[in-house]
Amino acid sequence: MRTTPCPPLWPRWAWRAWAVQYPGRQERFREACVERVDLLVDAVTAEFRPVLGDGLPFGLFGHSMGAVLAFETARRLAGDGRKPAVLVVSGRQAPSLPWPPPGVPSLWDADAALLVEELRLLAGQDAEALDHPALLRLALPALRADYRMLQDYTYVPGAGLDCPVIALAGDRDPRVAVDAVAPWGRETRAGFEMQVLPGGHFFVDEHLPHIVETIGSRL
Repeated sequence: MRTTPCPPLWPRWAWRAWAVQYPGRQERFREACVERVDLLVDAVTAEFRPVLGDGLPFGLFGHSMGAVLAFETARRLAGDGRKPAVLVVSGRQAPSLPWPPPGVPSLWDADAALLVEELRLLAGQDAEALDHPALLRLALPALRADYRMLQDYTYVPGAGLDCPVIALAGDRDPRVAVDAVAPWGRETRAGFEMQVLPGGHFFVDEHLPHIVETIGSRL
């Protein structure tokens, strides 16, 4: 796993942002994709432990499948005595709910046409990249790995996190219903907040300053 420091996102706070880059994506496209959440959590926590050694407060953010990864990473780090200051999950139903949700097919082993159709549904007007066969050939293996991870992920109930959880949802998300996001509140003993923002599945692209403000204010 690789964590990459990002440029400063907001001048009001002296904090750093680190982005997780999965194998099989972007500059790591030659690496084999990971198909199990627990293996990704192992890799992410191994990378983050040295970064968190200074004892400063930290938060975790994940969108879509990344919300599951952020949640399980938060639980793992909390078990090591490194409690996050906040967990922000976005565009993902609560982990306790069954996956796939009703009406959504199993996609990790679907043919390419069905997978592209699903991606067009999620991307909406921003689906131009799906018209390029060369880009699709690069992207589809990683997308299948993502869906395989979600298909095989098994939620294990726990005592609940001791950090606040903020759940973000898009009011027009075609696959993540707002009422399926609310049960994230069961995963914490330290306060829960839910925000419904305008947009589809990738509403985060339209609301990045607000999301940065939300995370930074908790740190």
